[in-house]
Amino acid sequence: MTTTPRWRALTHHHLFWPVAVLVILLLVNVPFTPDFFAIKMTDGHLYGSLVSIVLFGSPLILVAVGMTLVIATGGIDLSVGAVVAITGALTCSYISDQADQSALSGVFLALGIGLVAAIVCGLWNGFLVARMGIQPIIATLIIMVAGRGVAQLITDGQIITVNSEPYKLIGGGYWLTLPFSIFIVAAVVAVTVVLTRRTALGLLVESVGGNAEASRLVGIRSMRIKIMVYVFCALCAGIAGLMISSNTSAADGNNAGLWIELDAILAVVIGGTSLLGGRFSIGGTVVGALVIQTLTTTIYTIGVPTQTNLVFKAAVVIIVCLMQSPKFRAKVFGAKFGGKQTPAPAPAETAPSAEASPKMEVS
Repeated sequence: MTTTPRWRALTHHHLFWPVAVLVILLLVNVPFTPDFFAIKMTDGHLYGSLVSIVLFGSPLILVAVGMTLVIATGGIDLSVGAVVAITGALTCSYISDQADQSALSGVFLALGIGLVAAIVCGLWNGFLVARMGIQPIIATLIIMVAGRGVAQLITDGQIITVNSEPYKLIGGGYWLTLPFSIFIVAAVVAVTVVLTRRTALGLLVESVGGNAEASRLVGIRSMRIKIMVYVFCALCAGIAGLMISSNTSAADGNNAGLWIELDAILAVVIGGTSLLGGRFSIGGTVVGALVIQTLTTTIYTIGVPTQTNLVFKAAVVIIVCLMQSPKFRAKVFGAKFGGKQTPAPAPAETAPSAEASPKMEVS
């Protein structure tokens, strides 16, 4: 008797359908790659399809986590792809000019320069949105367009290559048998969860996204919250830019982080966070990013033509979003799998009949 209510509660959990789609996508790869779930140890490093999905999905997870907080405030950040390119271009450009590219002092200074540039971009976006009142999609579109050009100016339109072992560790190195980027992502996600779920910061972000003006009237500094989330989003994009350029040991101002902002937004939506702002889910965003990366891997595994992979990706995203909709599930699968049913209104009390009601006599 308790199985149905438990199953209904499970299917209503915001992570159920993203996780279910992730599992299905992983299983789809098995007929094409029988050892898809195999993990091998080679030269003290773990290799396998699952490890590769997390490795190559790490930059997207970082960008999507930052995007989650921006969307939770009712905003959007289209500039993260350009921030990825700018950060990688500045960092690799500085390292390439050093006589000893493996010197730790030079590498750390290059990392600092790249991340500071990312923070400046976030401050600019936050200033335009919070202080100047420009709509987020327009404010961040400025750096999305101009930032890509700035990255190409830094690299002179060329691909800058570096040969630095310490820098290679960030996106292409291993530590404790696992890719080092996995530890970076785990640290960023853990810090984000602690700050947003163990302190009042998460409630403040959600309140600003629910109603910024009401939040301001009750004493919440909504402008400061908005600036902070845009800076954090840009910082996450900057770290992602370091990972991408480190993994390839090169900076490409034109293609680095291209369209990663769209994948990040899709990951946030798949994870159950509403684009209208308010409540958000960091765990859902991580699962959504893994769905996007697994989908990309599946497309190449099953041999889908590259010219149609975006259509294939869009179809899967639409399916996930529809399965998350209680109204859609109720119409397709019945009320049992839909949203919470509205209790039927209590029957109105029957009015007393004419015969039962006393009659007034007029004298």
